[in-house]
Amino acid sequence: MTDAILRPRRSVLYMPGANERALEKAKSIPTDALILDLEDSVAPDAKADARKRVAAAAASGEYGYREVTIRVNSPGTPWHEDDLRAAAEAGPDAVVVPKVDSPETVHAIERALEAAGAPDRTAIWAMVETPQAMLDARAIAAASDRLTVLVMGTNDLAKELHAEHVPGRAPLLTGLSLALLAARATGKVILDGVYNDVTDLAGFEAECVQGRQFGFDGKTLIHPKQVEICNNAFAPSQEEADKAARIIAAFEEAAAEGRGVVTVDGKMIENLHVEDARRVLALAEAVAGR
Repeated sequence: MTDAILRPRRSVLYMPGANERALEKAKSIPTDALILDLEDSVAPDAKADARKRVAAAAASGEYGYREVTIRVNSPGTPWHEDDLRAAAEAGPDAVVVPKVDSPETVHAIERALEAAGAPDRTAIWAMVETPQAMLDARAIAAASDRLTVLVMGTNDLAKELHAEHVPGRAPLLTGLSLALLAARATGKVILDGVYNDVTDLAGFEAECVQGRQFGFDGKTLIHPKQVEICNNAFAPSQEEADKAARIIAAFEEAAAEGRGVVTVDGKMIENLHVEDARRVLALAEAVAGR
């Protein structure tokens, strides 16, 4: 689980599985992870061809450091089982499953992947996007060790709540908080939902900052122009990394000298601050390695 948490997932970009040019372009986009989509972006009569194209792309090994995942169609649809089998055979980093509302759904996905021969490294990313999923988020997150990431489906959640999309996302805050609590209680990664207006980069940046302040590990995206802003928002700044290093150094020096009180920049430092500083430095180093 430690590797899953420390692996940068600042920006996670949806790419339409039916679009061959988009799958090719994704090889040069500086996003941390890709979701090759078989669901919303693919018309019903194009599902079978997109499935073959996405499976081949995921198995190609041509996406460099980028984490490559496949989003299948949701449970109960005519395409779900075939999607899972194809994804299992392709062996992506993860299979992204929409509309995960219960632990039983996670168990069924896990059984299907194992039956189809999915490699152990292929994780499950569960999309939580309904009121039921918010209320059962902890049970969903804890249902399987193979489930490593929760993905917020904020558009569907807003639809189910009859809520409006407004700056600050007040109607969604309860759901976002419940999912975040579930992820942190179970040691899972959690990704924020998409921002729909690709022309409003200022609004998008504000939502990225909000998501990071909440505690999300990264954000799902719908357009390449959102990647750089997102990467910057979810990465530790140089100032943050420098402060983290000072906190660790001061704490270790105090421990070596037998001192029980440590201050950095006039503030008292405790174990919890040191743990967070180590996390910040580890993430900064992982991002720098890209």
